[in-house]
Amino acid sequence: MKELFIKRFEYYKSLGDKTFEQLSEEQIFWQFNEESNSIAIIVKHLAGNMLSRWTNFLTEDGEKSWRNRDEEFVNNFKTKKEIVDFWEEGWKCFFDALNQINDENLYSTLYIRGEPQLVVDAVFRQLAHYPYHIGQIVYIAKMMKNDDWKTLSIARNKSQEFNSEMKNKFSETDFNSNSSPVCFRNSSEVRDEYKQ
Repeated sequence: MKELFIKRFEYYKSLGDKTFEQLSEEQIFWQFNEESNSIAIIVKHLAGNMLSRWTNFLTEDGEKSWRNRDEEFVNNFKTKKEIVDFWEEGWKCFFDALNQINDENLYSTLYIRGEPQLVVDAVFRQLAHYPYHIGQIVYIAKMMKNDDWKTLSIARNKSQEFNSEMKNKFSETDFNSNSSPVCFRNSSEVRDEYKQ
């Protein structure tokens, strides 16, 4: 299970990574207005959440006494490098925690603000929370970059090409390496490597 969690979260992290690569120092601090968050602020909140929730997650409450959530929405970064470094620190903490998950503790109880929840549920909550904010980061960046934006997913008007590529990637030749003992194409024949 943890491998699946890690794979999914690595994908969402990569969206943020690829977005930061496209942004200038000035753009990462840009705010639409006083009430909106810059990308820098969103990163500060995300990494702050990760550090609080996942440091000693099996033995300590996920809302640490040292966390000041309100301060996460006040920028004190000076450079893009500081922002990216904090982003990496948060993810490292989170991935280290995911690597501690196993069959024995997956359904253990942890606490966030005193509220009990299963480890698996805490991960699912973040699978909704982190991509939500990463989507904000991508959306803000895409608006700023406009025509200079390099898409992170299927390019506009390229869906058919992408679908063809995926079908080719997972073509019938891949089925031949499937671990099923029964051959495909409605055949009842058992593959040679499974014969006794």
